[in-house]
Amino acid sequence: MAGQPPTPGVPAPTFSPDGMWWWDGAQWRPALSPDGRWRWDGRTWVPAAAQGQRQGSGGRAGLAVLIGVLAFAGILVVVSAITVLVLFTMGNQITNVLSNVAAALGSTPSP
Repeated sequence: MAGQPPTPGVPAPTFSPDGMWWWDGAQWRPALSPDGRWRWDGRTWVPAAAQGQRQGSGGRAGLAVLIGVLAFAGILVVVSAITVLVLFTMGNQITNVLSNVAAALGSTPSP
């Protein structure tokens, strides 16, 4: 996208708090191109990647991913502990049931 030269005597545009819109003096216009690759910086269109993240949003996505990973790991630890506890306390009973099933499957049916 070609940059638009600033008009002499016109103040710099005002951006919305989220940085997605700018006021041109008559209406709000999008500060991001439809394809998301370009961002209006107040004077010209620049690549959106060069603009970087909006102020105040840096690190939040990484923190959310970290919290999600830690929550998943915590759930795995709790489920593993419950499984070990159940097998430790009921292991002999489970072995007995499985032995009975194996014996029943190996026996011949009575006429």
